[in-house]
Parts: sequence; C-alpha cells; structure tokens
Amino acid sequence: MLEYAELGWASVLGAHPMREGRRACSCDRVGCPDPGAHPLSPAWQMMATTDTALLTRWWEQNPEANVILPTGRVFDVFDVPATAGHTALVAMEESGFATGPVATTGDRVLFYVATRGAPEDEDEWWSCHLDCGPETIDETPGLRWHCRDSYVLAPPSSLPDGSHARWLRPPDGLPLPDPLHVLDHLADACE
Repeated sequence: MLEYAELGWASVLGAHPMREGRRACSCDRVGCPDPGAHPLSPAWQMMATTDTALLTRWWEQNPEANVILPTGRVFDVFDVPATAGHTALVAMEESGFATGPVATTGDRVLFYVATRGAPEDEDEWWSCHLDCGPETIDETPGLRWHCRDSYVLAPPSSLPDGSHARWLRPPDGLPLPDPLHVLDHLADACE
C-alpha cells in the first residue's frame, strides 16, 4: 500500500477471502458474488488515498485486508482472461513494446495504462462497451476496461484459491503506456 502511495496511486481497504467458516468473504454480504475482490466500504471512492499515515493505520487495524486501487485517476486497467493476457504480453515483448505494469489475479491479467480521465470528447469516447464495473464480470468474460468509477484488486491481495495477486511486470515509475496502443495488442489476443 505504501509502495502504491509512493507512485501516486491511491488505495483503499478491500475485503479478503475467508479460509474458515461458512462465509467465503470477509464482507457482511450473504453469498458475496466476488469474495475478497471488492472494497470494504461503499464509500471507497472518497476514502481512497495516498496518505501514508492513514494507509498504515488502516492496514495495522486490518492486516488481512486486500488492496483495492481505484482506476480512472492515475491509470486505467485492461483486464483480460489469463490465456489472452499471457499471449499478448509475450507478443508485446517480442515486438519491443513497453508493456508498463502488468499483474495477474489468477484467471485474469491486468494491464495498467495511462488514464483517459475525462476527455473533452467524452460523449463519443466515454461510451465504450469495454467499460465495465467489477460487478459485471460474469456478463462480460472477455476484455474489460476499468476506468473512472471502477477499481481493481492489486498485488499482494489474497485470492479465494489461497494464492495471491502478483506482478508479472511491476510498476517502475516510468510513464504508463498509451491505452490505444495496448488495446491494439490485446484485441488481437482476445479474438
């Protein structure tokens, strides 16, 4: 969490998968549809911060909490099935393309790209079938674009199968790649 703050990336506490008991998730929702992969608070957008003192206090009070990173502020994230993501990553690297940070959450690969924020041509640019909230994952299993008002689960968060989200290519402080260039590579791999 503090490493993300150093990059200027806000974070917030996330629910975590339960290993024991009858519930699959630490949240209070019965039958949580996305165990351990969502913010703890409905006010997550307002709470997300880079304040290291606050982040330290939060995780000291809740050390098992997962890490949630809001998108559409500093970065957007392309979220693709693992097979397509690994194929695209290899193709990008073979072509000399600077991939930027890339993480895996088990069955998904996340490509961090420069945010499009709130572009001037938002009426044309914002309405994109790739814009999905985390709650629509089952409805859109292919390529998803997490941007404004969305979030992603970040390393080293715990996954329901006992593994952890991890970086395939960790953030290095360099400028993030242009989303349209990454999308070109991902679209080919996701067809």
